[in-house]
Amino acid sequence: MRVYIEQTTQKSIMKFVCDEILTSGSYELDANSDLSKSPMARHLLQFPFVTKIFITANFVAIQKTDVVEWEDIAQELKELINEHLENNTIIQEEKKKEPYTLYAEMTPNPNVMKFVANQFITGVIVEVKSKEEAKKVPIALALFNNFPFIKEVFLQDNYLSVMAENGVNWQMEALEIRQFLLEYLQSGETIVEDDFVQPKSDIEQQLENKVYTSVEKEIQKILDEYIKPAVANDGGNIALIEFDEQTKTARMLLQGACSGCPSSTMTLKNGIEAMLKEMLPNVVENVEAING
Repeated sequence: MRVYIEQTTQKSIMKFVCDEILTSGSYELDANSDLSKSPMARHLLQFPFVTKIFITANFVAIQKTDVVEWEDIAQELKELINEHLENNTIIQEEKKKEPYTLYAEMTPNPNVMKFVANQFITGVIVEVKSKEEAKKVPIALALFNNFPFIKEVFLQDNYLSVMAENGVNWQMEALEIRQFLLEYLQSGETIVEDDFVQPKSDIEQQLENKVYTSVEKEIQKILDEYIKPAVANDGGNIALIEFDEQTKTARMLLQGACSGCPSSTMTLKNGIEAMLKEMLPNVVENVEAING
């Protein structure tokens, strides 16, 4: 299955996130719209409870009426969208090849530089911690081969974070890496192989099969809505590992630029912990981090 369900803050809208970019633009469709470009939208709007469809970036959002509950229809809609994704019928538009632009951006981690593109690079989270792990990630392998001081590469959405050895002189290296990446992206070479499987740490394997409690779901919802965008802006990713109700401690997995960042502890305490205490009073008291 190449589609997963993501809740939104609006009860009537559910997101269905795909593993590839669907469009560089955005579409808002209802029964009165021109549906010629989207066989999927035509199909979905045959359901009487579907009122509106949004298609943008790598997801489809569906708005429904109150006559049905999401728990009764979400799985069926997910399978339908997945079928259209496999058949390339979610949105059918003439795609023009847009030239890449790329800029370098410092992160709170002095060993990590973030390179941001004007287009999506990948629809999945990719973390490569060695040359051996980069066999299915050609862009990361090329970086390891050309810049021996690079230790890790992290890709998500429209950016790529590079972790270097301690003491790297980014004033000298960032421009060279930026030019290298720009030429690589413009060449159209493969960025991530289709059969790439992200190596899972023991913690990530536990998370795959974890059944979240109601409190953990609330914490994860706050992370997704308020914290993840800011963390991604710094070139990293964060996920809830578990919540210990006895100690009122939420343990977080940090990836990308956040992993090993000297300021991550301060961010956790002054930012994330404070927000969780405010939004879930008397529930969360402490936040701990584990590097991915």
